[in-house]
Amino acid sequence: MGGFTEVKVKIPFGNKYLDAIFSVPDKILTHGVILTHGAGGDMHFSHLVSLVAYLASRGLLCLRFTCKGLNIAYRTKAYKTVVEYLKSSGEYKLSGVFLGGRSMGSRAAASVTRQISQDDNEDFIHGLIFLSYPLHRPKLQSKLRDEDLFFIKCPVLFVSGSEDEMCEQVS
Repeated sequence: MGGFTEVKVKIPFGNKYLDAIFSVPDKILTHGVILTHGAGGDMHFSHLVSLVAYLASRGLLCLRFTCKGLNIAYRTKAYKTVVEYLKSSGEYKLSGVFLGGRSMGSRAAASVTRQISQDDNEDFIHGLIFLSYPLHRPKLQSKLRDEDLFFIKCPVLFVSGSEDEMCEQVS
């Protein structure tokens, strides 16, 4: 395990800026991870902070950001802007990234992955990490939020707790 340094940045997004933090390992590997929070949180959410500390200490460049919008289309647009920002960064030369998030952040990651794979037909996104993916609203299992999932071609890791009200456990 190695160390890492945190660097705060502001990512241009329309006429606004998205607050973000790079967690830069002492020795960067060839891949990175972009993460964002759920509907009521921010990039300082404890699960994201601990996941980033673990990944960055093992050589993965991590970028987490805050987007306060509650509209999924807005969140997806912001997430896509962050992916493009990292990809065009002259400072970090990565061969690929893993996108992820918690709850609504994971929905935005799925949506942006679908858009990028359809638009660009590229392989910069190597996989997805979903923490508490909100497959449905609480107690509304009949209306699934799976519209983007069927179009994703890269590997996906779903992490969900046994008490998660938005992803029913099936025995």
